[in-house]
Amino acid sequence: MIYKSISWIAVVLWMAFIFYLSAQVAEQSNNLSTGITEIIIEVVEKVVPEKELDIKTVNHFVRKNAHFFTYFMLGILVVNALAASGVKGFKGIAIAFLICVLYAVSDEVHQLYVPGRGCQITDVFIDSGGALAGISLFTVLRRVFTRWRHRDMPSGM
Repeated sequence: MIYKSISWIAVVLWMAFIFYLSAQVAEQSNNLSTGITEIIIEVVEKVVPEKELDIKTVNHFVRKNAHFFTYFMLGILVVNALAASGVKGFKGIAIAFLICVLYAVSDEVHQLYVPGRGCQITDVFIDSGGALAGISLFTVLRRVFTRWRHRDMPSGM
């Protein structure tokens, strides 16, 4: 019971984190991603000094990957919470994916009301792909772990 509650609290907190990031005005959001981009460029230039990177291109890449990663995590958290609630298998996967896609859509609609931000269907697709990847990884690892754990159990248990 406690694991189930903690699992759903983690989902809500992660959704709140996504909402917080989406509520940032365009300048604030861009400053955050540009700061991360500059760190990445510094590291790459130390490793490969002859490589010149365009900050706008790398920043776009960072921003889109942020979408993917945040929904990758959301997918893992939602499918885990559903499993903890007894909703497993294809039904759990489908419901988790639906929750993530609907949240991605609502997130983009939310951005319509944030100064300088907008609604982009491509972001919904990136978010959905991240969620599906997270759900898939969780499902595969859960199956592998379950088979590995049962492999060592004596028969009749």
